[in-house]
Amino acid sequence: MGEHLLEIKNLSTSFKIKDKYYAAVDDVSITVNSNEIVAIVGESGCGKSALALSINRLHNSERTKMDGKILYKGKDVLSLSNAQMNKYRGKEISMIFQEPLTALNPLMTIGKQIEESLSYHTDLSKNQRKDRACELLDQVGIPKPELTYKQFPHELSGGMRQRAMIAIAIACNPSLIIADEPTTALDVTIQAQILDLLKSIQEANGMGVVLITHDLSVVAEVADRVVVMYAGQVIETGTVDEIFNRPQHPYTRSLLNSVPTTTSVQNRLHVIEGVVPSLVNLPRKGCRFKGRIPWIEDGLHEETPELHEVFPGHHVRCTCYKHFYFKNAEGEEINHDIAQSK
Repeated sequence: MGEHLLEIKNLSTSFKIKDKYYAAVDDVSITVNSNEIVAIVGESGCGKSALALSINRLHNSERTKMDGKILYKGKDVLSLSNAQMNKYRGKEISMIFQEPLTALNPLMTIGKQIEESLSYHTDLSKNQRKDRACELLDQVGIPKPELTYKQFPHELSGGMRQRAMIAIAIACNPSLIIADEPTTALDVTIQAQILDLLKSIQEANGMGVVLITHDLSVVAEVADRVVVMYAGQVIETGTVDEIFNRPQHPYTRSLLNSVPTTTSVQNRLHVIEGVVPSLVNLPRKGCRFKGRIPWIEDGLHEETPELHEVFPGHHVRCTCYKHFYFKNAEGEEINHDIAQSK
């Protein structure tokens, strides 16, 4: 691994709702190194995309309050003016958005959208920008790049649009890419192709990647480290091997046991009780996952849950992980851990 590209320290991103601010990202600290893919995982509503957009400062500043530090190569991007931040966006830190048909401009050709970043951040001539755009389309595996250069987003398939989004993201050779659910709307075969493409580009260029996803199979395929988020907080971090083979937090273990597997001893698919609380109703004290595991006594949760290092480099929030167990419909303790049933 290289040195830290990104170091997020005690970041809180709060959104204004009826004149009050509520933290969707709450005191989050993570690091991303060069030549590393860090996956941020969790259910919808856990704060993953809010964190991703915070890194590039893409939230509506009039209704958002951000505290803490986001250090990119040692520079706190939260201290930059919007004009200064624009010099980082696309050049140093690029983003692959969740839905390309929404993110791409429907009135501009694919080629012109790639050239937009090149025009802003480089001194390339018009012809050089066109050549570079076609080169990028070829690099991301699009056949007949000269034809795609002239096409509009609606003329491309979902997989082709996502490849075009990746071409835009890597146009200026950024050091850090933030990929927000890059395979969500794609079928399984195309998902695998996009992940292979992203991994190969990352390795070839030595980039750091923040991969936002709820799909644990994606994490297992490409990530080096994993950050599990729940209700705006980091609740477990570790290497892919640690998280998949020695999960500790009840939420992480529940997520893993919600994945269908041919090696599982379960007869029925595990379902996590309850739902992620809304931003307004989010409990701000105690263990935020407590309400979804009511069979664990209140006294077994910390009043102010902290991250504890349970193995080298492997951290877990709240001591409730020591007492958690799965139960059946009758409330009896059972062993449903995928990691333990292998």
